[in-house]
Amino acid sequence: MSKERLLILDGHSLMYRAFYALPALTNSDGIYTNAVYGFTNMLLKMKEEFEPDYIVTTFDRKAPTFRHEEYSDYKAGRKKMPDELIGQFAIVRELLEKMAIDIFELDGFEADDLIGTLSVIGEKEGLEVFIVTGDRDALQLATDNVKVVINKKGMSEKEIYDRNRIIEDFGVTPTEFIDVKGLMGDASDNIPGVPGVGEKTAYKLIKEYKSIENVLMNIEKISGKKLVENLMTYSEQAIFSKKLATIITSVPMEIDLDSIKSKENYDVRAVKDLFYKLQFKSLIGKIADDKDSIEEIFSADFTVIDKLPALKKLVEEVKDTIYIIFDITDANVFSKITLNNIYLSYKEKNYAIKVIDLFNEDEEKAIGYLKTMLESKDIKKVSHSLKNAYTALNKKGIVLEAVKFDTELSAYLINSAQSEYSLETLIDTFLRISIVGEGDAKEINKVALLKKLYELLEVKIKEYKMEELLYTMEQPLTEAISYMEAEGFTIDKDKLTELNIKFAKDINEMESTIFALAGEEFNIKSPKQLGKILFEKLDLPVIKKTKTGYSTNAEVLEALVDKHPIITEITRYRGLTKIFSTYIEGLQAVIDTDCRIHSNFTQTVTTTGRLSSTEPNLQNIPIKHEMGRAIRRVFIPHNDQCVILSADYSQIELRVLAHISGDENLIEAFINHSDIHTKTASEVFNVPLQEVTSLMRSNAKAVNFGIVYGIGEFSLAKDINVSRKEAKIYIDAYFARYPKVKQYMEDIVVEAEKNNSVTTIFNRRRAIPEINSSNKIVQSFGKRLAMNTPIQGTAADIIKLAMVNVFHKLKESGLKSTLILQVHDELILNVYKDEAQQVESLVKEQMENVIKLSVPLEVGISIGETWYEAK
Repeated sequence: MSKERLLILDGHSLMYRAFYALPALTNSDGIYTNAVYGFTNMLLKMKEEFEPDYIVTTFDRKAPTFRHEEYSDYKAGRKKMPDELIGQFAIVRELLEKMAIDIFELDGFEADDLIGTLSVIGEKEGLEVFIVTGDRDALQLATDNVKVVINKKGMSEKEIYDRNRIIEDFGVTPTEFIDVKGLMGDASDNIPGVPGVGEKTAYKLIKEYKSIENVLMNIEKISGKKLVENLMTYSEQAIFSKKLATIITSVPMEIDLDSIKSKENYDVRAVKDLFYKLQFKSLIGKIADDKDSIEEIFSADFTVIDKLPALKKLVEEVKDTIYIIFDITDANVFSKITLNNIYLSYKEKNYAIKVIDLFNEDEEKAIGYLKTMLESKDIKKVSHSLKNAYTALNKKGIVLEAVKFDTELSAYLINSAQSEYSLETLIDTFLRISIVGEGDAKEINKVALLKKLYELLEVKIKEYKMEELLYTMEQPLTEAISYMEAEGFTIDKDKLTELNIKFAKDINEMESTIFALAGEEFNIKSPKQLGKILFEKLDLPVIKKTKTGYSTNAEVLEALVDKHPIITEITRYRGLTKIFSTYIEGLQAVIDTDCRIHSNFTQTVTTTGRLSSTEPNLQNIPIKHEMGRAIRRVFIPHNDQCVILSADYSQIELRVLAHISGDENLIEAFINHSDIHTKTASEVFNVPLQEVTSLMRSNAKAVNFGIVYGIGEFSLAKDINVSRKEAKIYIDAYFARYPKVKQYMEDIVVEAEKNNSVTTIFNRRRAIPEINSSNKIVQSFGKRLAMNTPIQGTAADIIKLAMVNVFHKLKESGLKSTLILQVHDELILNVYKDEAQQVESLVKEQMENVIKLSVPLEVGISIGETWYEAK
């Protein structure tokens, strides 16, 4: 019969190792969780691998131990525990309590001593003992029945040592391992050892003489004058170091094996609740099943609606709120977006509406019934992720009305840093239920839980005071985006082909120039080959090396720009090839069957609230590069009766800064319609307005926008190519002229430190746990986020609300002109020429009056035959 097993966890050691092995993880409340996550993951792995009958955890106490009393410098000089780690110990203790894992700690002794004592007790009771730690000191405790599990490489690898493995690997026994440490000392514990005796010498001496005492007794046999001299001089220190390094195995403590074996107090529901709170989604399924989960939901009954009479009957029954999700296929390609199924819950009854079957029976009648229900303003809809549903329904002539609540958008507002917001994830996270089933059954389980999810999220939205943000901005925006995507942007395919040919020609010419400068042909895109050319053949100074060779990144090339003409050519080549692959070949690959590009806009990606554009990303077409700007020539109106209209907010972030800070000088500049960059240059450089040069204005512009992003003197100096001292003078002059801007920057950092978050004017919230980090670099990043987020986030909110207002006003006015693109602070419209004047006036009015600030919002309107001309 196999022995029972005792698993002993070195709490402090494992928490430290997990903390430094994992990035700074936080939950949506800004609570640091990386050490708890690593510790818990390791614990669950050890439970699975070793299947222990008993588990205990040991922790150090703050009180000094007998070692401190005997040696006041014991562990002196250790860094203070990071604040982000301190708070996690309480969480891991809570977890261990809920998992019925006993904690052992005792004043006057270290956790190592408790581990040693527990291992001896366990072995005496006939148990096989496993000590899990990151500390090699525990190797001295190994026997045939006590095995030490050392975590290596973060938390991902481990080594298991028993007595024989230690002898094989180190050439000494576990007890002799103490003597090695006594001789060489231990910097981490501030154990002195013998000066001049390193690891190699210590092992050599103990392998030969077996103990420090024997080394000292055989001192005449040891070679090396300096070594012998040190051993004799520091002999007492060596013996004392050995004593400090020896783990006590006889701590006066009692242990009741029966009590620590009992699993009666294991509170599975409480553990799951804690995992949900900490957002440890991947760990939830690794603990025992909870019998209290509402399994009847998982097997919710449902009726299949695949015949028209059944659909007609359902539509006639539905009178008020329905919970509904739409099954959309090929959602990433506009021409292929199709409504497949509808899943609906109404008054505790669930329905799977088989749309394709109904359309095959009689599409016109099926659409008529669906319109009756979905277009009714009396029937409120609670749903999830509706953008593609709007599109698929619109293709069939159905306009979705009376959307009451979107669970995807509300969850995003509650926590904008979450990686994804699928309905299954939200049910898992907020309701703490894992969805099961396949096909229709799985979707029905989701829709059956939608009401509970809605009720919970609605409370949180009210708690965060985000009702207006959700109901007047984000939810209406979904419909506007859907229509905008459906319109798409028409592409001049011939012009794109011409650009393809021109880019290819220019790239070939650049390659020839680079080859001539290098004196040979090579693969310019290969960092390895380029490194050899630059640093071996051309003998340029090596700036940075990587594991695989020379670094040739942008920073390195920038440092070498004045060393050889090939550097400028390589930089230009990289820029051009990137534009070519991304925006010439890339655009050709995504033109849809209607000769338009239908970019995919997402509301739930950025933490600032900005919209995200993908497949393709039309927000990042480079405008500083002439060849990049030329790409905009291929974006044209839908037909020859139309033009492209661009409406762009002027300096919106600086206007938001003026409003939020309340700085009178900044407000006055905008009210008087001053050129803010010229005005700032005049103030910063102390010259009259008429004497401001273009360089002064350019530098002042960098200061203006740099301040918005919390820029420091180092970054500003680099951006405008001046000394740090000069950059500091510019920043100080700016704050002297706009003192309330400085006050705002200081106040918002204090607010963020207090709340771990900041908000926009519209009350959009962003968690910033980084601001309370003990890591100065991370903390500095958090401060910049705190300064910038309310400004950038408010600017993003303003353009979103403007989109909603413009979209609805165009519809209400019965105009044919439509929104076709949003790029940060700019709206692009396809405008019919006979409506141009009316649309220009409408757009300007809606955008400039979307919110009342203490400074005017100004919008520049331009019209052209292409996006290039309009911009």
